[in-house]
Amino acid sequence: MVDLTPLLAFRWSPRAFDPAAELTGEEASSLLEAARWAPSTGNAQPWRFALGHRDDETWKRTLVSLPEPDQRWARHAAALVVGAHAGTDPERAAYDLGQAMAHLTVQATALGLYVHQLTRFDRAALCADLDLPPAVRPLVVVAVGRLGDPLDLPEELRRRETALRRRHPVHALLLR
Repeated sequence: MVDLTPLLAFRWSPRAFDPAAELTGEEASSLLEAARWAPSTGNAQPWRFALGHRDDETWKRTLVSLPEPDQRWARHAAALVVGAHAGTDPERAAYDLGQAMAHLTVQATALGLYVHQLTRFDRAALCADLDLPPAVRPLVVVAVGRLGDPLDLPEELRRRETALRRRHPVHALLLR
């Protein structure tokens, strides 16, 4: 395998989060600062975030927007971050938000935290529940926390959680 920085090689998207672990204010600030410094088209920085710590109103409103199967495990995350974008070019803004979320993910790994990104959620309900302006479009919810015990997950999730990680080989990703 090609030599990768451990921040990328060991990044993983678990479903087993420690239900007792908290995200400190310093950790939350560090994650958002990493996202803030992501590159963006024309330096537009179209990303917007809503951060909810476990059991606060933002966290609760975000959690209920997720499908029930994801709520089963996401409820143990220390924080839920809504990643949204605004701007006149939604396609570029969505790409730029992806860059910001990647930076947040790498920073989380550097801090010994784990993230799991979710794109299936009730966007309309979340916009209403968080009173988001019409120009702000949520694209992702990110569960953040410390690693929990996979044995606490339901059986079907436990199997996925403990399976070997697989990635497509580079040659399969190249366009001809």
